[in-house]
Amino acid sequence: MPHPSDSIPLTPLLVPEDPDAAVDTVRRAIELAYRGGEAIAPITDPVQAQGLPPTVPATTAVVLSTSGSSGVPKRTLLSRIALAASAEASSERLGGAGDWLLCLPAGFVAGFQVISRATLGGTRVTTLPGGHFDPAAFAAAARRLPAGRRYTSLVPTQVTRLLSDAESRTALAVFDKILIGGARLDDETGRVLRELTDAVVTYGMTETCGGCVYDGTPLRGVRVEIIDGIIHLGGSVVADGYLDVAGEQPFYREGGTRWYRTSDRGHWSQELLVPTGRVDDLINTGGVKVSAVAIEQALTGVPWIESAVVMGVPDREWGELVGAYLVTRHSIPDHDLEPLRERVRQRLGRAAVPKRFVLGAELPLLANQKIDRRAVRDRLTTTESEHSHA
Repeated sequence: MPHPSDSIPLTPLLVPEDPDAAVDTVRRAIELAYRGGEAIAPITDPVQAQGLPPTVPATTAVVLSTSGSSGVPKRTLLSRIALAASAEASSERLGGAGDWLLCLPAGFVAGFQVISRATLGGTRVTTLPGGHFDPAAFAAAARRLPAGRRYTSLVPTQVTRLLSDAESRTALAVFDKILIGGARLDDETGRVLRELTDAVVTYGMTETCGGCVYDGTPLRGVRVEIIDGIIHLGGSVVADGYLDVAGEQPFYREGGTRWYRTSDRGHWSQELLVPTGRVDDLINTGGVKVSAVAIEQALTGVPWIESAVVMGVPDREWGELVGAYLVTRHSIPDHDLEPLRERVRQRLGRAAVPKRFVLGAELPLLANQKIDRRAVRDRLTTTESEHSHA
């Protein structure tokens, strides 16, 4: 057990459903935590407080849970030093402090960091009417933003919805910078978005206080190494570890720098970091390894496909089948799927061609608007036919 002087109390912080009350509650708690007060653990349901210890290391300001999009959520210890370093480096890269529009839940890192940056920068946070994200609410909230520098943070699923609505497309232009993170932004959507506003694609995770690489370039103080094809992130923004994970953790210290070994593959291209997908995104089908991300990119290049999620589906004969969950912009007959197979075949080879397609009206999402990959996997694994609707 740590010495009492080496620990501080941890307080579960129930985030109100009302968005303005949520901002006020989180902001006050952040101010106290940054001044060396009790550490906080934002939660949206009292049940989430179960299992939280009464104390945490004295350096801790916030305990944030990862999204759990691919597994069990992990409670991550973020220090005051890490959060301040993240906010300062982000503000520097964005061009200075600005007012923010909150479009993501405050209990996860992207939404929490919107409030955190505003708190440290002494700026304001505007919320969505009713706290519900849709194009009309976004446009209305954008009109309420005060004059000056304006920022917001979105995930790709939100961007897709905003681009489909004329009013919200116009509203995108009022922002000086829009941070995009949480998942891969396909090339065509990124191109359309950048015609309307200054979009910044971020790379990072809860373990690095959110985005720490902007448009392929690390923020000040952030180090990036590619070791055996895996991205390692280092610097002051790296978390102190997980609260409740037994065994070896992906955090280590080397040469005076704290590092986090991600689960993402990547490489450098013209001095820019290019993430190429998670380690577990590789699908081993019939002994041939294919990239789920590369297949998704091939599929989302088709005009009538709005979104695609590709993953391996267990199969007795092949080990894994390539499964593709598609959200289309309009309904299609069965015979229209053959050009998709041919497109993937020509670009990536026969092994990469999906053997199972499932069409859905929308992507299943988690509370933080990231894709619920476990729900997608369930839909792909419980479907027998190659072309089914979910």
